[in-house]
Amino acid sequence: MTAKARRLSLPGGISLRVERRALGVGVLLAVAAFALAVLLIGTGDFDIAPWDVVQTLLGNGTPANDFIVNDLRLPRVLVALLVGAALGMSGAVFQSVSRNPLGSPDLLGFGYGSAVGALVAIVLFKGGANEVALGALLGGVLAGIAVYLLAYKRGIHGYRLVLVGIGASAMLMAVIQYLITKAQMFEATRATVWLTGSLAGRDWAQVWPLLGVCAVLFPLILSQGRALRMMEMGDDAAHALGVRVERTRLLLMLGAILLTTAASAAAGPISFVALAAPQLVRRLTRSPGANLLSAALMGSVLLLVSDWASQRAFGADQLPVGVVTGLVGGVYLLWLLVTERKAGRI
Repeated sequence: MTAKARRLSLPGGISLRVERRALGVGVLLAVAAFALAVLLIGTGDFDIAPWDVVQTLLGNGTPANDFIVNDLRLPRVLVALLVGAALGMSGAVFQSVSRNPLGSPDLLGFGYGSAVGALVAIVLFKGGANEVALGALLGGVLAGIAVYLLAYKRGIHGYRLVLVGIGASAMLMAVIQYLITKAQMFEATRATVWLTGSLAGRDWAQVWPLLGVCAVLFPLILSQGRALRMMEMGDDAAHALGVRVERTRLLLMLGAILLTTAASAAAGPISFVALAAPQLVRRLTRSPGANLLSAALMGSVLLLVSDWASQRAFGADQLPVGVVTGLVGGVYLLWLLVTERKAGRI
């Protein structure tokens, strides 16, 4: 046992190995997410002090603050927290499964699959918000299944998965452009707004379904964390240690695909959070493995910061949060590519 880790004994004879640095990073990210959430709830045309926000959340606020906080702003912040966490965890799963820092839902085509499903609902079926969300969910799941089947050849190889995903993204992007050209003016405008990715106008109708998905899938994925860490050593080594590799990989990928598509259904395609969050956490914790919970917290922090920037950093002009994550994420992707090239990994 190193000085950097502790073994905790739990009831029932269960023991956990906890790395102190990773635990500290996770706690700091959780505190940062809470602080940013309070700050965002108090930000707007009518600013509310952080202490008053906390008092209102505890049920001790004035009627005016209660309406602004609980009815207008809290749902948007909760969607940001859940979407960021879902994207961060799904990105950690895919990067670990593929053993590739570019193995992100952004680059594997799942987000584009959700976009195609949403545009089909908008352009072809004139669907409302619920139909668009369902279309995004189905489109992402179908795209994920297709990429998995195309990349499967006596197992899943990381670079093959990435290459198939990039090819699928290109084809799905062509379908998106085609659907936009076939749309009427109003439908094209609506589709473009959805494709940008935004948290504006989110209410409790988006919170509850996303919360339900996360409540089911987070524990499921976290329960496979030990097996996922073993799989990073290679399929043969994981199999020798008793991991049912293909079953575990399929379960993890399905869970991550559902998280990605649920996030897209709630807020549109938010780019680069799934790519950046796991990488940033790994650099902060200096710990091997997927760091699933910390990646989820980092995803929430990144999306909350981006949402604050979209509302406050550009003066009176508010930007969709997807624009901000795209700008920051594009710079991060270029830096990551340069770093990986210098290291000789690409």
